[in-house]
Formats: sequence, structure tokens, C-alpha cells
Amino acid sequence: MYSYFIGTIADIESDRIIIETNNIGYEIFLAEREIEELGVVGDEVKVFTYLYVREDALILYGFCSKESFKMFKLLISVNGIGPKAALAILSILTPYDLQFAILSEDAKTISKAQGVGTKSAQRAIMELKDKISLEEAFEEKSNAHSAQSENNSAKAQAIAALESLGFSKSQALKAINSLGDISGYDIEMIIKLALKEL
Repeated sequence: MYSYFIGTIADIESDRIIIETNNIGYEIFLAEREIEELGVVGDEVKVFTYLYVREDALILYGFCSKESFKMFKLLISVNGIGPKAALAILSILTPYDLQFAILSEDAKTISKAQGVGTKSAQRAIMELKDKISLEEAFEEKSNAHSAQSENNSAKAQAIAALESLGFSKSQALKAINSLGDISGYDIEMIIKLALKEL
């Protein structure tokens, strides 16, 4: 119903903002991480929105980016994860960090979100891992940080090579992510270091 709002931040609370547009104030709930990124009272902002309809209320959830919005919609499609839990997850993880957590089957990281238990995190992984592409995750991350594009390409090639050696995508992703900063490494070096982790 509402795709986004452009307006002035009239008020900020710990879990929501009020955006004033055309002399109307809209209460929009956001992830804590995104509230910090959004700005201060008086700033003009654009917030992508999702209208959640309950029997007793209409609630607007907001997002600073289309990537956050996309991940929110995927999360609430999981049985047992509602909008509050989805926002809690997006409060501790960026959209691409969440994608990597799902692809590497890292339920421990996802379950750190308030109100999200291990079983809910595992269910999210099981239901979403086939809906998220590793290539798209790397592409989104490199779009956000264009200087990392070459680094992400090397990671993607190393993951493909490890998969061809018989390792699962999640094993390969965990091993490569455990290496930390691999900028400046060629594909062969990344594969050698990742094999030591496996």
C-alpha cells in the first residue's frame, strides 16, 4: 500500500521514528541499527515501508535500503518469525551479513537477536537458504562497497572451487569467512588457507 515515505524526521525513539509529510506524522518502526544510520530530528529522509495489518492495528515498518526491506520480507515469510523478530535480527545484522549467516548455516549468530531462539534461527536458515543466492549476496555487498568488488569475486571463485572439491557451500563459506581480511590474496592463496580451516 505504501512503498516509501519522504519527509522530515519529527521525533526519534529507540525503536521508531515519526516522519512528517504534508502535515501528517507517520509512526514507523525500524531496526535499531537503521535508526542510528537515518539521521537526526529535522533531517529529510526517504524510508521504504511495509504495512503490517493485524485485527487491532495497522503498523508501518521502515527500512533505509531496499536490501533491508527485501530481507525483512523474507524473514517474515518464515513460520514463527514475525515483524518484531525480523527487526531484531536486522538490528544486529546488515542485510548481507544476514545473507551470509543464512548461507553458512550460522544459527548461533542469528539467534543473538532479541526474541529469536535457536530453533527459529534454524528454521529461518532451512526455509531461506534456497531463496538466497551467494552471487547476489556478493553483488549486493560489492554494490555497497564498490572497492571490495574484486575481493568478492575472488571469494566467489574460491567457494566454487571448494564446492568442486566436494565441500558444501556452507562449509566453504564458513572456512573463507573465518580467514578475515583476504584483500590482496589471489584465489589460490584463499583456497589453500580455506583448506587448512576445513
